[in-house]
Amino acid sequence: MVEDCKMPMDTGLRGVVVASTRIGEVDGKNGRLLYRGYRIQDLAQATYEEVAHLLLLERLPSRPELERFAEEIRALREVPPALLESLRTRPADAHPMDVLQAATAMLGHHDPDTREASREAALRMAKRLIARFPTVVAAWHRIRSGEPVIPPSSRLGHAANFLYMLSGAEPDPEFARALDIALVLHAEHAFNASTFAAREVASTQAHMYAATAAAVGSLSGPLHGGANARVMQMLLAVERPERARAYVEAELEAGRKIFGLGHAVYDVDDPRAHILAPLSRTLGEKRGDLRWYELSREIEAAAKEVFRRRKNADIPVNVDFYSASLYYYLGIPIDLFTPVFAISRVAGWTAHIIEEQFAGAAPKAVLYRPESRYVGDYCGPAECAFVPLEERAPA
Repeated sequence: MVEDCKMPMDTGLRGVVVASTRIGEVDGKNGRLLYRGYRIQDLAQATYEEVAHLLLLERLPSRPELERFAEEIRALREVPPALLESLRTRPADAHPMDVLQAATAMLGHHDPDTREASREAALRMAKRLIARFPTVVAAWHRIRSGEPVIPPSSRLGHAANFLYMLSGAEPDPEFARALDIALVLHAEHAFNASTFAAREVASTQAHMYAATAAAVGSLSGPLHGGANARVMQMLLAVERPERARAYVEAELEAGRKIFGLGHAVYDVDDPRAHILAPLSRTLGEKRGDLRWYELSREIEAAAKEVFRRRKNADIPVNVDFYSASLYYYLGIPIDLFTPVFAISRVAGWTAHIIEEQFAGAAPKAVLYRPESRYVGDYCGPAECAFVPLEERAPA
């Protein structure tokens, strides 16, 4: 037991530095997000494949490098037939994140690289996970809906292919590009809960699929993933912009949250929200239905005004607030919003797993092992005396 530990306790590790990273930086005070030194506002001009290359291989690709990388990802999209058969045995009401976590482990069963502890093998596994997560999520949605699974395209880009597998129709290029940008924006976010889970498991030298499955499990929790689904449910419940202010007043008066507003790290607006908001408007215009974008704007404005009046402070908007209406305009079912987050973040997760396990050519050997403070003083300062079963008095 640690008698006089000076570290902060019961803080969710906020403010505690547990490792160094070259992958991502979140500057919450100034609303700045970097992937390997590049501003997110600049990376939003790139494709998801470019950003995945940056995260895994530590540089933005040249055009020939991007073409090779994208072709390699396209060639890896098919999942083992045994996995699809296993998905068909799941209850139709199984949560998509639970299905994705199980499928992640099953993908590891079919990958011989799990037996090799090298950076090269880890990179190969990372590429397979990036390529196959969209296939798993889309296949599960088709199976639970009683529709035939649509094989992945060998020519569409990453975002367009997912929308195609989900609906059976090739998407409008503008819609595909909107999802592509959203995937870029969600690909990395430093030591968030799911990335920390992945790195903690990776520190044991467990293989790529075990660490990624842990990350998926962490993201499935409502305090980490799922906020944009809650935002969309809120929008559907409020329904009309003129109801926004009364809704905000009632929720804050009752001590409840407005989902998509506030953040554990950002003191100012999340820079990703300012990229997603105009995309939501564009898709709303294309759909001929700006209601969800306009309602989001009304709720954001009302919440900020009420928060300033009541608490004399600003409440920042985060990435989930406008990704909700964006995904809804794309026709993505609400319970797939968090799996779409995973489809994106798997590039960041796998980059962190590789960084955690390989400082250079040789595997690292630093196991995460935090301390705890024991507070179970059941018998006062002394240890409890063990009483044999037949001598114990009833409670």
